[in-house]
Amino acid sequence: MGRIMGIDYGTKRIGIALADPLNIFASPLKTVRNNEFEEFLREYLKTEKIDGFVIGYPRTMNNEASEAVKYINPFIRKLSIAYPGIPVHLVDERFTSGMALSAMIEGGVRKKQRKDKAMVDKISAAIILQSFLDRRKTEEGRPWNEG
Repeated sequence: MGRIMGIDYGTKRIGIALADPLNIFASPLKTVRNNEFEEFLREYLKTEKIDGFVIGYPRTMNNEASEAVKYINPFIRKLSIAYPGIPVHLVDERFTSGMALSAMIEGGVRKKQRKDKAMVDKISAAIILQSFLDRRKTEEGRPWNEG
């Protein structure tokens, strides 16, 4: 059984999070430069199994796809083609950066450290993934990996 990977896509950096082995809790993993993601994922999949990708999808306040989808849609297509056996799920990411900053403040992260965009990106990825895991559990009454 593999884990679920959360992705906060950006044109410069990509935040990455992973679910625990039971796919209940999300944790930030790392942030990679956009052009390094393919190599990171290829290396990661040599030793670990991924059962799904959860990608933050930008929406406007009236729930329509935002202007940023022109950047993320090609990424999603490329990921789906490269890994056709791994499902891709999209999650509304409207407020994740703000939520990440709030979590950092509540966690006692200093102001100087909160300016680290890489940290915000990987925490945002964890928030995106956790929202997916929580919704799935609520909707189906079971974790990701139960039949």
